[in-house]
Amino acid sequence: MNNKVAAVILGAGKGTRMKSDLPKVMMPVCGKPMIRHIIDTLEQIKVDEIVTVIAPDGDIVKKEVAPYKTCVQDKQLGTGHAVKCAREALKGFDGDVLVIFGDQPLYTKDTIEKILNKRREGYSIVCLGFVPEDAARYGRLIMKDGELQRIVEYKDANEEERAVKFCNSGMMCFDGGKMFDILDELSDENAAGEYYLTDAVAIALSRGLKCSAVECPVNEAAAANTREELAMLEELLKERNGKN
Repeated sequence: MNNKVAAVILGAGKGTRMKSDLPKVMMPVCGKPMIRHIIDTLEQIKVDEIVTVIAPDGDIVKKEVAPYKTCVQDKQLGTGHAVKCAREALKGFDGDVLVIFGDQPLYTKDTIEKILNKRREGYSIVCLGFVPEDAARYGRLIMKDGELQRIVEYKDANEEERAVKFCNSGMMCFDGGKMFDILDELSDENAAGEYYLTDAVAIALSRGLKCSAVECPVNEAAAANTREELAMLEELLKERNGKN
């Protein structure tokens, strides 16, 4: 790939729901911290920069991801705020910027290359979607003629939107030259008082920029918030490795 690529890994979450003192991204899957699986995959595609957003007490994560850069999110003010914390670490970078949640260790090289290739077709933002058997309460990616019209959270979706099965995985790819400019327009005027990364799509579209989405296999989008989900990730990874 000719274009430069950076990745921002969101790794400031605590392991509270895992009933652990470890930061969530340090919870092991098949003998390695979740975040290490992500870094291993990013290294396969030879990304130019990796920046991990950590909590103020995230020294163990900082040590795990070294020699790659980290930045500290002092307060948990949402996903958009977390990515903005990487501004200084990515100063002057204008290639592709991947944003990956640190509790989703199953993404493959193929999927990451797919989202990068779509971004390079002239889109400012590309989201990664998946189609689960039960769409449940996931945010929906509303598409028209191959372009992303909006992301709508389940609670805000009307009946027609809830019938859409294309769901938001969380991973996004930005035009790095425009990303922080877009993120600076994010607002925390919502019930949670947080800056949501997904709102970047509406901001980009309001500027006349194009957005799109690509699909990944459903298992790759699996995330772990509980011990049960962590065990499921382990089973999925074992199953994948058994096929190789």
